[in-house]
Amino acid sequence: MAKPSNRSRIEQLTKEWEPVVKASFLDAVRDITKRAELGQIVARLERGDIAGAIEAVHLDPATFRTLEDAISAAFKAGGNSQITSLPKLKNPAGGEFVVRFDARNLRAEQWLREHSSTLITRIGNDQQESIRRILTEGMIAGRNPRETALEMIGRVNRVTGRREGGIIGLSSPQAEYVRTAREELSGGIQTELSNYLSRKRRDRRFDSYVNRALKEGTPIPQDIINKMVGRYSDRLLELRAETIARTETMAALNESSLHAMNQAVESGAVNADTVTKTWHTARDPRVRDSHAAQDREAVGLNATFSNGLAYPGDPNGSPMETANCRCWQEVRIDFTAGLIEEELALAGLA
Repeated sequence: MAKPSNRSRIEQLTKEWEPVVKASFLDAVRDITKRAELGQIVARLERGDIAGAIEAVHLDPATFRTLEDAISAAFKAGGNSQITSLPKLKNPAGGEFVVRFDARNLRAEQWLREHSSTLITRIGNDQQESIRRILTEGMIAGRNPRETALEMIGRVNRVTGRREGGIIGLSSPQAEYVRTAREELSGGIQTELSNYLSRKRRDRRFDSYVNRALKEGTPIPQDIINKMVGRYSDRLLELRAETIARTETMAALNESSLHAMNQAVESGAVNADTVTKTWHTARDPRVRDSHAAQDREAVGLNATFSNGLAYPGDPNGSPMETANCRCWQEVRIDFTAGLIEEELALAGLA
């Protein structure tokens, strides 16, 4: 049976692992909202203790261990796939080189450990800052502590038993979108109500309430505002989960393919000078201009591309270059490399 093309192989891996990474992030968020102590948060807010209120949310890094595990599993799958895609390699004795991907390799483990630690620290710090902001603003405005707490951790859906809405899991900019959306709906100002209707992630089923408020000048009931903002927040959370899943899956797959090929080189099965990696885009209108310009660019195994990245989704790059990137890299052996030079040498022309 013919081996699948590199493109179809990467597409299959992405299709398999993105949902796993996404689900692991959402599970972590649900665990946080489930275990957050509403009573303690409210009590601390009533005493003006912001730090204590944040502590009662229990933003434990261990909550994201399932996300780490998912990324690690995708990394291992990517490395194994790269090795199995190689053609049969002959050793000097005429036998076959046996190459296996070792996810416990020192450098592989170090990358996973450092990358996961950086990711979770970044998520945790960003989350704490968002929580601190919403609690502080609520206190300064003299808002009801319980309402402020519920806007942070979400309200329980009586059907599912889960908390919905809130800002847990959202990025700082997304948490700010939720805050301003609530202000637009609550203020009764026509320009702000109209602006709410321009939000792409809103639940359009509630638009009739906004249109009535615009036409009649009547306020939107508070319980409806809570539902509207809650749906808007949930959709932003879905977007955040999708962004993390896409970015982290591609980073794990691309990074592991380099580790796998370097392990093949270290085993003696492959000459590093014959290995190239090629940048491929999705080749559609959504591709970043900077990435479209380097489509099919090829460099050496451990070289960087013209944009400074080691591969599409390289976490060392800026989010502007890596977040939601759908590009992929092809790592392959060029068996013709060096043949022309050898022929010239044999002919005495080199």
